[in-house]
Amino acid sequence: MVQVLSSRVLVRPADPDRSRTFYGEALGLEIYREFGTGPERGTVYFLGGGFLEVSGRSTEPSGRTLQLWLQVADAAAAHEELVARGVEVLRPPVREPWGLIEMWIADPDGHRIAVTEVPADHPLRFRP
Repeated sequence: MVQVLSSRVLVRPADPDRSRTFYGEALGLEIYREFGTGPERGTVYFLGGGFLEVSGRSTEPSGRTLQLWLQVADAAAAHEELVARGVEVLRPPVREPWGLIEMWIADPDGHRIAVTEVPADHPLRFRP
């Protein structure tokens, strides 16, 4: 078995500066580290229990299979804040049949992001 010591999600955006503005300013993710120089420089953001790296540049259309799941304390407050920052909201917060409150947004390349609130009474809050 390979011992994994760390991991991160890699995003190769069409416009790295636009994506850094989205993740750093619109979503307000904090920077873990930066590397390289110029427009294709890398920026790694804290992403809860992991990291999101925005680096390089893609000339290919974004795939629709990459999706991010971000847990927030209050989905309604996050919705208001993201709308005020001009983030594209695909669907406002809705309580799903499985009990989570989920909102869907998109990054500048069309990657879908679930912004999710786990209510206090949801099973994800309890550990056996």
